[in-house]
Amino acid sequence: MFKVIHKDKKTNARTGLIKTAHGTVHTPFFMAVATNATVKTLSVQDLFDAQTEIIVSNTYHVFVRPGMEVIKKAGGLHKFMSWPRPILTDSGGYQIFSLALLRKVTDEGVKFQSHVDGMAHFFSPEDIISLQKILKSDIIMPLDECVHYPCQRDYAEIATRRTTLWAQRSKLAFNNIVSKTKGKTSAKDKQLLFGIIQGATFKDLRKQSLDALIDMDFDGYSIGGLSVGEPDNLMQDILSYTIDFIPQDKPRYTMGVGTPEQIVESVEKGVDMFDTCVPTRYGRNGTAFTSEGKITLTNARFIKDFSPIDKNCDCYACKNYSRAYLRHLCNAKEILGLKLVSYHNVYFFMKLMRDIRQAIEKDRFGEFKKDFLKKIKKDEN
Repeated sequence: MFKVIHKDKKTNARTGLIKTAHGTVHTPFFMAVATNATVKTLSVQDLFDAQTEIIVSNTYHVFVRPGMEVIKKAGGLHKFMSWPRPILTDSGGYQIFSLALLRKVTDEGVKFQSHVDGMAHFFSPEDIISLQKILKSDIIMPLDECVHYPCQRDYAEIATRRTTLWAQRSKLAFNNIVSKTKGKTSAKDKQLLFGIIQGATFKDLRKQSLDALIDMDFDGYSIGGLSVGEPDNLMQDILSYTIDFIPQDKPRYTMGVGTPEQIVESVEKGVDMFDTCVPTRYGRNGTAFTSEGKITLTNARFIKDFSPIDKNCDCYACKNYSRAYLRHLCNAKEILGLKLVSYHNVYFFMKLMRDIRQAIEKDRFGEFKKDFLKKIKKDEN
């Protein structure tokens, strides 16, 4: 399922391959976020052009809209959105805690009201596994309780214990489904189940959470509860501590991370998988990532700037449109402007991952990181 291909000689950065039902993905990789079964403003062809290998969608969001009946009738999430490559689906636990109108969390699961229509629902760990079975996503995540920063120790302990309990129940439910469908499931329907490490900013809770998950033997391990308001240096400290205990032969995934700087820092520590809505969220606000830092295209300084977003980028937007034109589109609230900047940003993130993999393969990731951070921190704004 997962194979390490090469380790950088001077850092913990590594390249590898994850084999899924819908194709093999090169690590480290970045997943474009398709929360509602679409990467905002982008078509599948746009994602192909950006050389996107895998995307991430959200169980909670597609459950409340369009609903599981629709997706089941479509034949699964891949067919519903016409995306033939791998998909990872998050459990939606974080969205339940952040978006639901009302919620009650117990060891049995989460009772909540949909943020769309106010209807009451209940998710148990077993429900989440069953729902993702309907989605037919390649990599699935169990229900977990993610806490915000700052978090009191006593609540972090409760959430960590509950996440471990839910992980046990999720693994049992997953194994039961696999056993019942053995011989009846096609290769295209086989799924990988990752465990989620919680523990907030308490290192002993992180270790406790991970030790329990390792005993359950998941296909991969996700570091949850990061990028929830904590300072970046604290996030990196918790990540550095936690990742050292994750088995070398399993993929490592930091959920919701991050910016280009955070990705480069995390790859150095040995992280294999990333996702965040940053590329498209920033794009919809007219902010573009470039090889020399972020630029906000709506600024007046770009009124007569007829150069591309990034002179070092060969995406469709950079090859065909100027900063001046894109500024006009964004300020006029034209959808094309939001789409083109979002497209460029996703392209930028995908190229960054290819460049990272190439640097690791050549045993020069340390030099790559130093040069990249030096350039990108120039920030043209």
